[in-house]
Amino acid sequence: MENVLENLKPESVFRNFEALTQIPRGSGNEQQISDFLVQFSRKNNLEVIQDKILNVIINKNATPGYENGKRVILQGHMDMVMVKEEGVDFDFEKDPIPLIVEGDMIKTKGTTLGADNGIAVAMIMSILESNNIAHPPLTALFTVSEETGMDGVVGLNPEHVSGDILINLDSEEEGVFWASCAGGVNDIVALPVKSKDASKNSTFYEINIGGLLGGHSGSEINKNRANAIKLLGRLLQILDETLEFDIASIQGGNKMNAIPQKANVVISVQDKELSKLQKVIGEIQGIFRNEYSSADPNVFIELKSTNNNFKVFSTDTKEKLISILRLIPFGVQTMSNDIEGLVESSNNIGVLETKDDAIIFNNAIRSSVKSRKNEIIKRIEVICNLTGATMELHADYPEWQYKKDSPIRDLMLEVYKEKYGKEAKVEAIHAGLECGFLKEKIGDIDMISMGPSMYDVHTTSERLSISSTERVFDFLCEVLKRIK
Repeated sequence: MENVLENLKPESVFRNFEALTQIPRGSGNEQQISDFLVQFSRKNNLEVIQDKILNVIINKNATPGYENGKRVILQGHMDMVMVKEEGVDFDFEKDPIPLIVEGDMIKTKGTTLGADNGIAVAMIMSILESNNIAHPPLTALFTVSEETGMDGVVGLNPEHVSGDILINLDSEEEGVFWASCAGGVNDIVALPVKSKDASKNSTFYEINIGGLLGGHSGSEINKNRANAIKLLGRLLQILDETLEFDIASIQGGNKMNAIPQKANVVISVQDKELSKLQKVIGEIQGIFRNEYSSADPNVFIELKSTNNNFKVFSTDTKEKLISILRLIPFGVQTMSNDIEGLVESSNNIGVLETKDDAIIFNNAIRSSVKSRKNEIIKRIEVICNLTGATMELHADYPEWQYKKDSPIRDLMLEVYKEKYGKEAKVEAIHAGLECGFLKEKIGDIDMISMGPSMYDVHTTSERLSISSTERVFDFLCEVLKRIK
């Protein structure tokens, strides 16, 4: 171990963080890091449980005078996202993360850093091993595979964890406390396809919509960016009102949780309809560019000839396809009444694909209020009933709804103002956190999420602020001291 971070403060936090960077801990490969935490616990004479899926739960008694304080659960995940730059000779299965200290930042050489969520694990370890930090009874919960589906918290046995307060340390901006997160579900719609032979003497063309910014369907759903799949549905409806054509195939998007940047459809038309087709496409491109001149200024529609296809969708299938594309919700559906500017519920139709016997519409529904999520599901169900499509729900994960009364949030706001002379922010995230599952597992206890400032996580530019880490650790210790 090189001890690259040995002169940084707080010493114990960065010593532990550097130790973590020496151990492989990519999602799904947590055996070594889980065993390391068990060994750490035994070395410090702490009660430890390692469950069958490698979550680690460590209990520590209160310091003298704090025995009657509320039990605090400190929580973070041990796995990290594995990304490296092309051409970098690095093996996440065995190589230590190459650390660099540059000014106030800890960085790497061409790989992800793993500060998300290694710095949480390091801070919790420092509290567990200390004899000088005052605190009430503590439970440390380290989960696995958070980055790939929250498998660790899903499989957590609630009998192993109990407490009155939970502090999640998976936030990424100092002075911002998260008090809510969205739940979600993947809603998969399938429209059966009936086919027919293409008309004789018809020519096939591919229509591409592209040039869009796209973005994360949670954090960027409120930026009014265009969805290429929805734009394509709008275009097809206008074409259907203007000329005769058939559809051979349609597709769009790459990931369910990403706003689609492009979509395309292959259509067949008679030669006499070509001039109408070109005119409508030109007009619609102008409309789209005007409507999205600020949010998505580079949108384009491209028309090009393609190879003939002997089969096309039946007229009934075409009409139902267009109806679903026009009716299926996209974007912000409701805003929160409790937190200004927070998206409460949304839907993203992220992937559209043509298979042999069906057209598949992949939707990512999110909401911080369970009933709002169910309401969107019901709307899509109605669309299916009207069009003869089917619907399946996958990967349902729970919300963490905002609570107006939260003693731990009030305490943190008070301590932050006293220490730093300014107000901390209370926000919510329109994406999933482990807190939603933990609420279901442990009960509706008092929860909050916090963490030091880090940047460009999950990329090779990921970096962690040294000074922010010091302040956040000092702040966390002061909060624990006040819970007596």
